[in-house]
Amino acid sequence: MNTKYIFVTGGVASSLGKGIIAASLAKLLQARGLRVTIQKFDPYLNIDPGTLNPYEHGECYVTDDGAETDLDLGHYERFLGVHTSQANNVTTGRIYNTVITKEREGAYLGKTVQIVPHITDEIKRRMLLLGQTGQYDVIITEVGGTVGDMESQPFVEAMRQLQWELPEEDFLSIHLTLIPYLKAAQELKTKPTQHSVQELQSQGVHPDIIVCRTEKELSPELRRKIALFCNVKPGHVIQSMDAWSIYQVPFNMEAEKLDELVVNKLEIPNLPPPDLSRLGNFLERLKHPKAEVDVALVGKYVELQDAYKSIQESFVHAGAANECRVNVHCVHSEHVNDGNVADVLGGMDGILVAPGFGSRGLEGKICAVRYAREKGIPFFGICLGMQVAVVEFARDVLGWADAASTEENPDTTHPVIDLMEEQKKLTLKGGTMRLGAYPCHLLEGSLAWSIYGKEDISERHRHRYEFNNRYLKEMTAAGLKISGVNPDHQLVEIVELPSHPFYIAVQFHPEFKSTPECPQPIFVAFVAAALKQRASKNN
Repeated sequence: MNTKYIFVTGGVASSLGKGIIAASLAKLLQARGLRVTIQKFDPYLNIDPGTLNPYEHGECYVTDDGAETDLDLGHYERFLGVHTSQANNVTTGRIYNTVITKEREGAYLGKTVQIVPHITDEIKRRMLLLGQTGQYDVIITEVGGTVGDMESQPFVEAMRQLQWELPEEDFLSIHLTLIPYLKAAQELKTKPTQHSVQELQSQGVHPDIIVCRTEKELSPELRRKIALFCNVKPGHVIQSMDAWSIYQVPFNMEAEKLDELVVNKLEIPNLPPPDLSRLGNFLERLKHPKAEVDVALVGKYVELQDAYKSIQESFVHAGAANECRVNVHCVHSEHVNDGNVADVLGGMDGILVAPGFGSRGLEGKICAVRYAREKGIPFFGICLGMQVAVVEFARDVLGWADAASTEENPDTTHPVIDLMEEQKKLTLKGGTMRLGAYPCHLLEGSLAWSIYGKEDISERHRHRYEFNNRYLKEMTAAGLKISGVNPDHQLVEIVELPSHPFYIAVQFHPEFKSTPECPQPIFVAFVAAALKQRASKNN
């Protein structure tokens, strides 16, 4: 069977959920026995989102091979349980950078370099790249932006060319659009969808399936109207209503027979029905929790929901694993201080200090760590969360009042967190951190060892600063346990306090590897500790 290519575009408005629709379709096809991956083409000129402020772009997701990518790749991995890579996220900036570099090297033999064919040829090459590895039966490509945007036009033009270059049974186009409900008129309106599809068709791409995001059920008459005016086959207009959980969407798409439409158009015979039993079991636990806990997520970007997307989703997974609803309370670290910390965090069953960069809100995070340590509240620190835990321990247990990270205070006499050696000569910021999966060896008998149930693990990183090993002996003598170390560079990966009911902080980002069917172990253990904390308060 030839590799099949599915393209998902969006119209009318942004944030309709192209990534969730792409991931849900991929899940259905995977559940029918196909090898599937998803890739995202983003229209911005940044090489990758690594240098983008979370307020601009939301979370920057990191893959095993060290790619800094769009947060939709997190959805892809969580739905499929399959790792993505550098090749799964392509930006306009990366496309132009490749073409301009080739032009400077003389690859075009003096020809005038143009958007068509040179830019579109590079886009097509990357669109087909994963399909040429032989690892996948189906490649789903999510095209970022909204049809009609100037930035997306080269991607749509590349799609147009592929629509005719690939065999008809190997190409399928899905267009996600919005059917708004006008409350005053008490009607669903199809005109925005008609205009969006006309815009896509005017650029030469003809959608095979239209997925309509809607708050209300689409009647058969409305579906026939959309099919008629948008020039798609009857039955190829399906609805995507708001779901109580994003993990319910594959079941909704199965009910709409999206996977049937796709496999019939792509002429893939003899497939069994999708087996979504494991995801269904997860949803059952998620929908009917037997308990609940309140957890504080202390960070500096809490105003933006997507800034800590993977952490939020990891709590969903870990909550279901514990048959527990996790109420995540986002706490802005800039607003935490010694005077109000008890009021802000006193009712919490667990405290997680989130990743981040820069000095803003750092003292609030240190204050939160101190409160969790002194009050015996389950504590979990991630990346910068581990670094501030080390700083807090140095200040308040060892008495080094000016202990700090050199990111915050380059002149400290106790730089317990310092810039990694290989980072000190770097001037470029993009793609130069310690990125991707690295091994970690766990200390037998430690909390981390009991959580993972093994001695050697691999987790993903995204940082420039590290625990300063000059202070290792003094820290451990004072009671801080180093329970995880990178075996190649002796980089401290995990710290614990054995005297505390549950205290663990990690330099890596465990949230990037959590899925509904395989929740991340530290999150599961942290939620279990929060449950125990809540029970102790109620007794």
